[in-house]
Amino acid sequence: MSELLKFFVKYSSWFLFALYLVAGFALLFSRNPFQHHVFLSSANIIASGVYNTTHNVTSYFSLRDINEDLQARISELELENYMLKNHLRAEREKIYADTMTVDSALTRYHFLIAHVINNSINHSHNYITIEKGRLDGIEPEMGVIDQNGIVGIVNVVGDHTARLISVLNPYLRLSCKVKGEDQVGSLVWDGRDPGEAILEELPKHAKFVKGDTVVTSGYSSVFPEGVPVGTILSGSRDREDNFYTLRIKLFTDFSTLSTVRVIRDNMKEELAEVEKDIEIKNIN
Repeated sequence: MSELLKFFVKYSSWFLFALYLVAGFALLFSRNPFQHHVFLSSANIIASGVYNTTHNVTSYFSLRDINEDLQARISELELENYMLKNHLRAEREKIYADTMTVDSALTRYHFLIAHVINNSINHSHNYITIEKGRLDGIEPEMGVIDQNGIVGIVNVVGDHTARLISVLNPYLRLSCKVKGEDQVGSLVWDGRDPGEAILEELPKHAKFVKGDTVVTSGYSSVFPEGVPVGTILSGSRDREDNFYTLRIKLFTDFSTLSTVRVIRDNMKEELAEVEKDIEIKNIN
């Protein structure tokens, strides 16, 4: 207690000064309207600043919590979206497999659905990569089509992916004919337009008109007979030539290629064995 009294005695002058100062301000702001107004305005500004700062700090932490909740919800929605996409993709594949362009009576053939993961159309020799491979039943020399027409032929196969020689590649030649006719020509891309190709070596007695449909001939185990290729844009033949050259508008839009069907010929091995036997006999 004595120490406390000593403290007040020691600093009594400061306490007295503070008391006079408070009393002076009280008299000043209570008796003078202008100073009273200034005081209240200043107090309001200070209080408002303190309140805004407190509110901003509180809002920041609240927003952080809200942001975390939103992120969690977005993650849940993305997962739901991914699951729905997979479900829709499976349903589309099921429907897609049932909408075959070729005759459904051709049970000799089986179709494997695959998605395009790489595709070129602007090079001189174009290739396509699909996300199905050896483990999915893909083999070299399988034909590939989409819902509109021919796409290419498998030439390189990995465990999970495969590469196709695109129709837009002059290395690829396909046996085709005018629908309803027997004469066969060779379809090849001339490198000019990714939407067009050339049907060469069509015999001069073949009958056709502009707009006729060109289809695969079926003279191989790669494509069934009758797979749509395109329509005739024009035809020409030199006087001294016994063959027509037709320009074909392709049905397949290679710029939007996304889902394809790989054709498995269930008689391929049998045909290979028979043709091998024929080759041996011809050699002998």
